[in-house]
Amino acid sequence: MTDPVRLSKCVIELTGCSRREAELYIEGGWVTVDGEVVEQPQFKVEGQTVALLPGATPDPQEPVTLLLNQPAGLSFEAAQRVLNPESRWPEDRAAVRLLRSHFARLTTTLPLQPGASGLLVMTQDWRALRKLNEDANKLEQEYVVEVSGTMLDKGLDRLKRGIKVKGQDLPPVKASWQNETHLRFALKNPKPGLIAAYCSAVGLKVVGMKRIRIGGVPMGKVPVGQWRYLVQAERF
Repeated sequence: MTDPVRLSKCVIELTGCSRREAELYIEGGWVTVDGEVVEQPQFKVEGQTVALLPGATPDPQEPVTLLLNQPAGLSFEAAQRVLNPESRWPEDRAAVRLLRSHFARLTTTLPLQPGASGLLVMTQDWRALRKLNEDANKLEQEYVVEVSGTMLDKGLDRLKRGIKVKGQDLPPVKASWQNETHLRFALKNPKPGLIAAYCSAVGLKVVGMKRIRIGGVPMGKVPVGQWRYLVQAERF
């Protein structure tokens, strides 16, 4: 019987690398134990076979940004539980090696309107987070809103000019019909409940809403409950 050995020590013995390089190999998803990838340097090995995958490099992992098509009504904590390797959109073409560490240390900003589904940004990247926070009042958010009822006469014009509700002025907003039951709204950093207030002001009731874009980044065809990576060419 041999005592369990840390995986990082096994990698050092296998490659002759430094401790830090061993940790980077492991955290990068390049190390297997009996054929299964293990990403924890402290994992205990008891006689199993440790190997490196082809092309392994001890490079630091870049922080990632995930774009989740969030189901309506979930808290941030519940939305995090939706994220896993199995819920990645099968058509995601991002050239990113999926690692379980991509689901750790995620932060979000620009929350959805109450009751809405759609694009939620979850990121490890401080640069993306700073961009979203600092430019929140500049970045246009686009929602598709399902409504019921009959719009007041010239309701779209009223929305585009700005409208007063119970003594409160609602600013002008870009609004257009997508079809008979769905409106598109494009607005910057909307306060919670603002879209519902716009709809109510012109005689409509919100049935459901979905955020489909933040700045230059669209949700795309990702189904509800699935996610994709933000690719390098995309800019908020």
